[in-house]
Amino acid sequence: MASRNPTIQPAREPSFARRMTLMLIGVAVIFGGVFAIKAFMGKATNDFFDNMPQPPVEVSTFDTREEQWSGNAEAVGTLVADNGTDVTTEAGGVVQSIAFESGQAVRKGDLLLQLNTANEQAQLKALDTAARLAITQRDRWRELGEQKLVSRSEVDERIADAATTQAQAEAQRALIAQKTIRAPFDGVLGIRKVNLGQYLNPGDPIVSLQALDPIHVDFTLPEQRMNQVAIGTPVRLDVDARPGEPFEAKVSAIEPSVDASTRNFKVRASLANPDGELRPGTFGRVGFDLGQASNVVVVPQTAVSFNPYGNSVYVVVDAPKPAAGAEPAEGMPQPTHVVKQRFVTTGPSRGDLVGITDGLKPGEVVVTSGLLRLRNDAGVTINNKVQPAAQDKPEPENR
Repeated sequence: MASRNPTIQPAREPSFARRMTLMLIGVAVIFGGVFAIKAFMGKATNDFFDNMPQPPVEVSTFDTREEQWSGNAEAVGTLVADNGTDVTTEAGGVVQSIAFESGQAVRKGDLLLQLNTANEQAQLKALDTAARLAITQRDRWRELGEQKLVSRSEVDERIADAATTQAQAEAQRALIAQKTIRAPFDGVLGIRKVNLGQYLNPGDPIVSLQALDPIHVDFTLPEQRMNQVAIGTPVRLDVDARPGEPFEAKVSAIEPSVDASTRNFKVRASLANPDGELRPGTFGRVGFDLGQASNVVVVPQTAVSFNPYGNSVYVVVDAPKPAAGAEPAEGMPQPTHVVKQRFVTTGPSRGDLVGITDGLKPGEVVVTSGLLRLRNDAGVTINNKVQPAAQDKPEPENR
């Protein structure tokens, strides 16, 4: 009986879907391993830098102190003349004579300039003659009217003619007077803007005239100051033209309304200026006391970090003792102090100093330089050989 050989079936190849699944699993394992290694290395790096000892920052310090400051306000102002204008002419004409010099002091009514009036003077003579004739006829017709020799209407007509010719003559005199330019008030003249023989149109400027004594300074204050300033309030005025020489003024006028666009109101202070030291248009810094004094903790402005989210200072405290068994890093200087960041409320400022109304106590030590390199609990060493300026009335050197 013949033996049967079993049929050998060929090996079945894996399906396409199975191959793709195995490949995706392999890729996921490889990338997962890469990301795991990278995350481990990143964590190790961060831990290293987080725990890496930082060298102490060298800073300068200031011992805070308490002072009694009176409230004050400051503003920027502009000096304004008591009276100031460009002298002009109401009538046109040719410049016949100039009776002033540039920069001259004049009194009210002084002759400044004369325009040619030859034609107007001739017309005035004719009008004066006609007026005299009209007056004579008026008087004669009045007598006739009283004798009932002429009608009342004829008398009234002569009276009206006389009044008309007189008015025409007066109008001509007024025109001539307009061509005689005089100072409208006491003051100091500026630089002449016209020349002999020049034709002037009505309104053309001739010369600037400024009344310098008294003089005013106009400045604006926020609406919150409305109840803190009144007529007669003393004002300090500093001008760049006279550095180091403050002037004393008094509030003479307060604008009754507040500007809706800026929420500021205008204030005017006045002061005597007999020597003409102050000139209109000069920039001025205005300051005045608000009266009430308060206790503030004083620090240099360099000690305060001014930020939108709040102002802060770094307070210096003793460095904590190292833990038992801890050894300092080799070659690393040890900090003598650490700093604590503290948010404070700032108040008024004077020169290089600023008042702290909340957040600091007198006697605490604050950092005044090197703030950008600091963070909370950072170690510092103190070096006060070079100190930033901290004066309430600084006087910078003029170089």
